[in-house]
Amino acid sequence: MKRVLVIDDEPLARMVVLEYLQPYNSQIQVMQECGDGFEGIKAIMQHQPDLIFLDVQMPKINGFEMLELVEQPPQVIFTTAFDEYAIKAFETHAVDYLLKPFSRERFNKAVDKFLAAQIPAAQPATKSTEDLLETAAQSPSQHERVVVKTGTKVKIIPVQDIEYLAADDDYVSIYTAEGSFLKNKTMSFFEQTLDARQFARVHRSYMVSVSQITRIDPYEKDAHVAILKSGKRIPVSKAGYAKLKQVLGI
Repeated sequence: MKRVLVIDDEPLARMVVLEYLQPYNSQIQVMQECGDGFEGIKAIMQHQPDLIFLDVQMPKINGFEMLELVEQPPQVIFTTAFDEYAIKAFETHAVDYLLKPFSRERFNKAVDKFLAAQIPAAQPATKSTEDLLETAAQSPSQHERVVVKTGTKVKIIPVQDIEYLAADDDYVSIYTAEGSFLKNKTMSFFEQTLDARQFARVHRSYMVSVSQITRIDPYEKDAHVAILKSGKRIPVSKAGYAKLKQVLGI
């Protein structure tokens, strides 16, 4: 028996999915339906589902942001209105995606595809979902904020509030005026997704918001140090200095 969650902010959309799932009662058990991403995260942690039906465009946090906060995400069938930026991610990495309004026949095709899939490797859903998020992150609409989890709470950080980022083992620490927050991503990920006109990778372990820099001082040999408005001193490598000059136009 496969455990399933339905996560969508529209009650009618959840109702349609539940109705279409009824013929699969012998194979699929719906553990819970959720009206937003916060409920979805809690339900995934509680039920450890095999599959979720997930809307992308939800209030508070969207479907992609919700998946980023799940340590071992399940497999996903997206149920969403047409959203061009997401199609590439869906087609490449999701189990399937259903563009609203979808027919029972199209729904059955997606569910049958999930049920027929053979899963030879450990945690394949986690890898495929991570790949999906990497692809989806290239969309400009995903660049305006960063969503992190602090304990049981979810924190939404507007990009303009970020002062700098620092590599921290397998995580990245995001520094704001409120403090630092860990995100399970790489520096390369942020280098690819943050606006290069606003953020510069000045060192192997640091990215800086250029608006936070008050001055750049020489350091040892070809190195420099960037002084931020907060007083924080960020090391700048030779390559980072060249990149920073390019961004600043100096």
